[in-house]
Amino acid sequence: MTEPPPPGGPTIDKTAMAALQNALAAEHAAVWCYTLIPAFLPPDQIKQADADADAHRKLRGAVEQTLSLYGAQPVSAQPAYHTPQPVVDGPSAAALAVVAETDALTAWLSVVEHTTDRQVRQASLSALTSGTLRCARWRVVVRTPPAIPIFPGRP
Repeated sequence: MTEPPPPGGPTIDKTAMAALQNALAAEHAAVWCYTLIPAFLPPDQIKQADADADAHRKLRGAVEQTLSLYGAQPVSAQPAYHTPQPVVDGPSAAALAVVAETDALTAWLSVVEHTTDRQVRQASLSALTSGTLRCARWRVVVRTPPAIPIFPGRP
């Protein structure tokens, strides 16, 4: 996702650029969520949460770099985010992980649907695939069937 655009300029249109910005915003939010989540998880789940946070940080960095290469100013992270439910214990923290992953999946699906650039599309599919697996692990923890929805990223 971070190869420079061809000499003629960006090869992705404004709609694809907006979808990438939305994916970046979702990655910012996911990273924020994963700074909160481990404080409430039981010790046996913290390692997974840390690995998931690292995955989101890497995605966030790749998207920022890609947007910059295409001449766009990457959206900034918010200082804080509103959680849908208070996070007070392990189950509510795991539920927040499901929300963070689901929101990111929705954003990555939008990138796939709105770009024709092969490299961006391939990187987005990879993000969608890895995010689906992360989400499935947390959906199992909170006992939300099915572990993997039929169409990840769709409501």
